[in-house]
Amino acid sequence: MKINFLICICFLSLGCSKVEPRKPINPRPSSTILSKTVAESIRLNTVENLKILEVIKADSSKKYQVSPNGFWYSYVTKIDENRQTPKTGNEVTFEYNITDLQGAVIYGKDELGLKKYKVDKEDFISGLQSGIKLMKMGETIIFVIPSYNAFGISGDGNRIGINQSIKSTVTLINIK
Repeated sequence: MKINFLICICFLSLGCSKVEPRKPINPRPSSTILSKTVAESIRLNTVENLKILEVIKADSSKKYQVSPNGFWYSYVTKIDENRQTPKTGNEVTFEYNITDLQGAVIYGKDELGLKKYKVDKEDFISGLQSGIKLMKMGETIIFVIPSYNAFGISGDGNRIGINQSIKSTVTLINIK
């Protein structure tokens, strides 16, 4: 009995020796990989913005404004009256379409139907989330949205490709 006890004590004392931390199998990615990714994103955004500026320049019938949120917009119907614009939490009703930069319809407004959206409370195209807050009831605006403010590097998994800029004509129908 004493022998079993001594053997147990020996095993326990040997098992409680200094524990060495395990080293990671894959070390952290080097900063050069991150730098390359950032540089590629900057290059891609620059090319995309140049394409958008060419489209805007070719559309001389409209005056486009640049938003601080990274998209361009032009009023089709502007309301000069002192009407309210949507605020966070308001429910808005609007109709919209989505086209490519050349104007080819990707999703028509008949297909998309009327959209009800709680401002800043629901997930939606980020460029349009910001753009809707610029609108007054009854206005129609054309938004030109770069991919990083639209569907990004994944597209929509259906008709909108990866890194695809879009145009969208939005008519704000109601604000609650």
